[in-house]
Amino acid sequence: MSNQNEIGKCPFNYGDLESYENELFKEITMDKRGDHDFDPKAPETFTSAHELYKEMRSKCPVAHSNEWGGFWALSKYEDVVGVLKDYHTYTTSVQNVVPKVAFTGRRPPLHFDPPEHTVYRRLINQFFTKEKIAKLEPIIQRDTEELVKPLIEQGEVEIAADYSHKLPSLVFAEFFNLPKSLSAKIKEVSTAYVKAIMAFDNQEKVKGLSLQLYDIARTVIETRKENPMDPEEDFTSALLETKYEGEYLPDEMILGCVRAMLVAGMIAPSVLIASIFVHLAKHKDVQEQLRNDLSLVPAATEEYLRLLTPYRGMARTAKRDVVIGGQLIKKDEPIALNYASANRDDDVFPEGDKFILNRPNIHQHIVFGEGPHKCPAAPLARMMIRIAIEEVLKSTKDIELVGDVQMTVWAEWGVLTAPMKLTPA
Repeated sequence: MSNQNEIGKCPFNYGDLESYENELFKEITMDKRGDHDFDPKAPETFTSAHELYKEMRSKCPVAHSNEWGGFWALSKYEDVVGVLKDYHTYTTSVQNVVPKVAFTGRRPPLHFDPPEHTVYRRLINQFFTKEKIAKLEPIIQRDTEELVKPLIEQGEVEIAADYSHKLPSLVFAEFFNLPKSLSAKIKEVSTAYVKAIMAFDNQEKVKGLSLQLYDIARTVIETRKENPMDPEEDFTSALLETKYEGEYLPDEMILGCVRAMLVAGMIAPSVLIASIFVHLAKHKDVQEQLRNDLSLVPAATEEYLRLLTPYRGMARTAKRDVVIGGQLIKKDEPIALNYASANRDDDVFPEGDKFILNRPNIHQHIVFGEGPHKCPAAPLARMMIRIAIEEVLKSTKDIELVGDVQMTVWAEWGVLTAPMKLTPA
């Protein structure tokens, strides 16, 4: 298929591997890798991708694209979750996103499967407990208030550049116990890195910015070596103190882990927060409902995580030939797991394209993934997004779009730029 209007042909469906093998015995070549079910590079509006994914879920839930060397894309909740939980069959160590952007080294735990990833994951988990997040909350609240105040005074803002790209860098500077000067550098480089990945038209630029982030990670590590902190309170110090099977963790893996953490918390919230404010601007009823009762914001945060999920290209690679949804996927072929589509699957979330507060099964959403790589930073992300919504709603009486919305490109889904008018309360 060459365009989105031809979606749904998915011509060679087999219910199980046995029936597929029976067809092979007939010496019929039914390999659909030459077919093109959808174009991940197609220009998008705020609604167009989800209109396409709704159709894909019903007609072509296991789709193939020829872009970026060819890959499969899963759009149904059950299929995506099945792959995420089965790390024995599907590996994250080959590439963890489609298109492949990890050109500059392996970064634990994201690029490792169990058991190799487990020592890093256990350590990370210790820093995202409810107790540690509670300590961070008043600091994040203060930083967000300081960020919002000049935006309200300014009136017209670009919500992504002026707000959603800045807040995560402040949050992670606090998480890493970094000086403001270094957090400003992280914000500058990570913002450029995010935009380069979203454009994905210049691999060398992506590589160069990734290497700059490695340089920042080295600075973080060297700073902590020179000025050690309590490993119970500082993540980098804990990494440096951790031993596995009697040996300290390898220097290159410590570097990769810090580098991964610096960026992992930047991209998704940068996209998601901007998307939330576009939705609020387009749905004045929701905006007013939340503004009039801020106690509803935590429930709204959860529904926004589901509805406006920013990931659609998280990936695994099949370790052997498999059949998913009746399609044969061969060993070593990349599979994009479209969280953004899965979280709107009507079979799991009735009226999945609608914003509905207090869904009975809302916590089934997979915005943070599932299985051994489920995002450990979920408590921090929820807090950041909740505060981001609350602070703007408290300070305004209206949020209005005043120009065109520009969307990200695959692998993220969400708002890249959106000019807005914030009317002071």
